[in-house]
Amino acid sequence: MNHIKSVLIGLIATATLAACASMMGGGAMAPYTKVSDGMLVGSNNMTLYTFAKDTAGSGKSTCNGPCAANWPPLLVDGNPTVSGDYSVITRDDGKKQLAYKGMPLYFWVKDTKPGDKTGDGFLNGAWKIVKM
Repeated sequence: MNHIKSVLIGLIATATLAACASMMGGGAMAPYTKVSDGMLVGSNNMTLYTFAKDTAGSGKSTCNGPCAANWPPLLVDGNPTVSGDYSVITRDDGKKQLAYKGMPLYFWVKDTKPGDKTGDGFLNGAWKIVKM
């Protein structure tokens, strides 16, 4: 009986967190992103970026191969249900990547701890943090 109670409490907590995230109006999409210090971060609390060479709404990422080694995409498993400002694109390698307002989301390999945003403005301003 205690196991069932624990599962129910867990489900209620999850539903409550999801409801709070949806009330943020395009803010966070658990379990992949959240808002921290006015910017969008991954579930690992690392800063997320967009790339100016990507075209919003194209469903494509222009950052592949060596670029993706330096700017790892925010990958998602399966076909998650997304809503609001979020969408999922299919990368050239067939993997799924989360996008915000049509722009694929990336991490920067040189950010080493939560709160780092060393990639902001990199490559003549082509890489930008996602401000909320």
